Amino acid sequence: MNETRSAESGPRSPADQPRHASTRERLLDAAERLFGEEGFAATSLRAVTVEADANVAAVNYHFGSKEGLLRAVVERTMAAVNGERLRLLEELRTSGHQPTVEELVRAFVLTGARLVERSGERGTDVARFLGRVMSERDPAIRRLFGAEVSPVEGRYLEALQAALPQLPPDEVGFRYRSMVGLLGLYQSGVLTDLHPGRAVAATTANADAERLITLLASAFHAPPTTG
Repeated sequence: MNETRSAESGPRSPADQPRHASTRERLLDAAERLFGEEGFAATSLRAVTVEADANVAAVNYHFGSKEGLLRAVVERTMAAVNGERLRLLEELRTSGHQPTVEELVRAFVLTGARLVERSGERGTDVARFLGRVMSERDPAIRRLFGAEVSPVEGRYLEALQAALPQLPPDEVGFRYRSMVGLLGLYQSGVLTDLHPGRAVAATTANADAERLITLLASAFHAPPTTG
């Protein structure tokens, strides 16, 4: 892999970096951007450090390794989502009734769908990074991402299984993983461009998120798979 970015995008010069950003934050921003564009394996530490106006020693000091840097990017990206999802789930559980499939899907999807919006100027980089991490060929990368989100997401899976007693647990698990995958495609922007024939009319992010919720809730309510 080319260690420098394409001539079109080009590495950011030190002057382009926010003056208030610490070395650690610049490394996180650069890694988020480059891992999303090129993938983890194809991005060298040298490319990250050039982008961040730092050096390899700084990566080792702050993160220990390239894998540690990836873990820190995932943690930063998902921390707010995990916290919000946990808060909403606790609200549902203390509301006096068992959470419904629709309530659980809505809480899960909206927190993820709004991640890009909440990320501000990093929104595009965050979306690309999430889509890339979830589609990485190396299962170790997906496991690293899963380890960061599983404590909270596992509780949603348990709640969905409780809300769908008519379905075998492994059936709910498959539909849950499908929800995560489809949400990842939505977050990365891929679903916007995946359409046959003539381009579809543009819609608002809120409208698309509502459509996704309707689709996923219906999928969970489908009868058990037979055969």
